Amino acid sequence: MSELLTIADRQFRSRLFVGTGKYRSNQEMARCHAASGTEVVTVAVRRVNLTDKTQESLLDYIDRDKVFILPNTAACYTADDAIRTARLAREVGLSHWVKLEVIGDPKTLFPDNEGLLEATRVLVKEGFVVLPYTNDDLVNARKLIDAGAAAVMPLAAPIGSGLGIQNMTNLRILREMITEVPLIVDAGVGTASDAAIAMELGADAVLLNTAIAEAEESVKMAEAMKLAVEAGRLAYESGRMQRKLYASASSPLTGVVGR
Repeated sequence: MSELLTIADRQFRSRLFVGTGKYRSNQEMARCHAASGTEVVTVAVRRVNLTDKTQESLLDYIDRDKVFILPNTAACYTADDAIRTARLAREVGLSHWVKLEVIGDPKTLFPDNEGLLEATRVLVKEGFVVLPYTNDDLVNARKLIDAGAAAVMPLAAPIGSGLGIQNMTNLRILREMITEVPLIVDAGVGTASDAAIAMELGADAVLLNTAIAEAEESVKMAEAMKLAVEAGRLAYESGRMQRKLYASASSPLTGVVGR
């Protein structure tokens, strides 16, 4: 069995993090969370009802005895907006953890590296456990770690694109060069094989949402993602065979009669 995933002061058995957006209903979302086996669910603070207890909220469909809520600052385009949103999440009792997003471009949803670094520094000083969504730039990842990030979350492809892992070389470099905090692949996964590849590249975890929510049968896809992440992690830990240019017999020829 794989060792537990440790981030800051918490440990998790599951290495699959799942979001809460785009589901056909809150009931379906809850079934998908259960099928995925996830222990971490991200919630967009600015898109959820946090204060009006008379109205239904997706938070009502998250079993907080089994699932850790990770607030995120989706739809924040400045460091100040992201900082305020993280503070709000803590004030209403969601968590002092935050998946930090500072978006730099509305079409690609690529991160604003300068704003992300600024917000990370501020929030870490205020006692937050910060998990920044970033690009696959090693230099920027290093700066985030130096600023106190508890993990780095590089994209594999644009958010919600389902394109799969588009940057294997960069993710390999990040894995080789970053060992002090977990590396969590975030954004771009479209199907189970993408999640498995991310884990085989050495990611400590995968965060995804659209791939499950927009699948034709979301609950089945949630289970597929669970199995893919587990398989990919085991494959990474096992150490794959060496690639060879030519064929190599599966059965040894030594001891064969007639040779």
